[in-house]
Amino acid sequence: MTHITVSGVTGMPEVAPGDDIALLVAEASPALEDGDILVVTSKIVSKAEGRIRRSGAGATWNGGGAPPHTPGATAAGRGAPPRDSRTAAIEEETQRVVARRGDTVIAQTRHGFVMAAAGVDASNTAPGTVLLLPEDPDASASRIRRGLRDRLGVRVGVIVSDTFGRPWRHGLTDVAIGASGVRPLDDLRGGADAYGNPLNATVVALADEIAAAGDLAKGKLSGVPVAVVRGLGGLVTGEDGPGGRALVRPADEDMFRYGSADVVFARRTIREFSGREVDPAAVRRAVAAAIAAPAPHHTTPWRFVLLETPRARAELLDAMRDAWIADLRSDGFSEESIARRIRRGDVLRNAPYLAVPCLVMDGSHTYGDERRNAAEREMFVVATGAGVQNFLVQLAVEGLGSAWVSSTMFCREVVREVLGLPGDWDPMGAVAVGHPAAPPKDRPARDAADFYVTR
Repeated sequence: MTHITVSGVTGMPEVAPGDDIALLVAEASPALEDGDILVVTSKIVSKAEGRIRRSGAGATWNGGGAPPHTPGATAAGRGAPPRDSRTAAIEEETQRVVARRGDTVIAQTRHGFVMAAAGVDASNTAPGTVLLLPEDPDASASRIRRGLRDRLGVRVGVIVSDTFGRPWRHGLTDVAIGASGVRPLDDLRGGADAYGNPLNATVVALADEIAAAGDLAKGKLSGVPVAVVRGLGGLVTGEDGPGGRALVRPADEDMFRYGSADVVFARRTIREFSGREVDPAAVRRAVAAAIAAPAPHHTTPWRFVLLETPRARAELLDAMRDAWIADLRSDGFSEESIARRIRRGDVLRNAPYLAVPCLVMDGSHTYGDERRNAAEREMFVVATGAGVQNFLVQLAVEGLGSAWVSSTMFCREVVREVLGLPGDWDPMGAVAVGHPAAPPKDRPARDAADFYVTR
């Protein structure tokens, strides 16, 4: 049985900008041994690296640079309230806002960490200041590790830790945000358990487990910022290793990528798709989201035709193409112009999956004048649009790209005939669905204040 001990390093002074943490640890704990792993709270690393900002309303922000645009974040601009420097620091450190409730912001940092307030912390720092995360926690861990080797001649591993909350769980725990000389992950996939069952998804976050163990000896209120974990020398490596960044899950592997603040912004118009097949079950889940949209008179005005075979897609698009060409010729367009316009439909033809949302007027009211009848139809059209928006957003949550193209609205009779639809099903465009061939381009910057008025 492996014997592991965890001990706090006491006697370290208050860390100030410019301090050498390796020197402070070496002086406080000169008996370090080969194979020890140090867990260093990120707060003292941030202090030593000068990642300190004044806080409070009216404080001067000296972080430099403009904060990036983050959907849902408070913007310093027209119509926005003034920001204190803590808010500015959070925006500076935020790559995207994942969720927001009241004053609490869960944000992804540029390191890839998803955490409260983008890691900006007002605890264990002087009143009137906040701490930002280290610029590069892996590099910080490497500097401490080299410094201890130079001063004490020992081969140790170093983990820089910080406190994270966890979805679906109460309480906080420390995790590794930086590491050097420590194997951060133990990939058990391909092995078998004691009963012979294959392990297909088991990757152990060793560095996180060590960080949490170290925090038991450090504590949040004890003033002990460093712990020594002894007995895990087999995890200490000669090289720096992949570091804490190996623990950050890539976006394309993240099933919980979108938080409440940015799920709507996940929907993007995608016009180029990879060759990967679309899971029909994912599209059906998107239909389930679509029919949760609001509608007038407690009606259900949405219908979706799902074109899952190449033959069905080709028959529809060929018939639509012929109808468009006939229309354009009757309008006097040249053959060259017609060919150019027809190519705009390639997004539908190149998509591996198509859906045709339709409007039905079941449950609508009939009035004695055309003005009210026109308004009645408009209500149903708006409801259909809300359903399609839900459909598109859920496709994005499923990891699928989409493009809503209005083409079927110009040849509804043709679409109904080819698809064998009832006469009261009104095709409202077509949605190209597939896996994006490349990341979407950034959205143009838009100020919400340009799109509303107050009275």
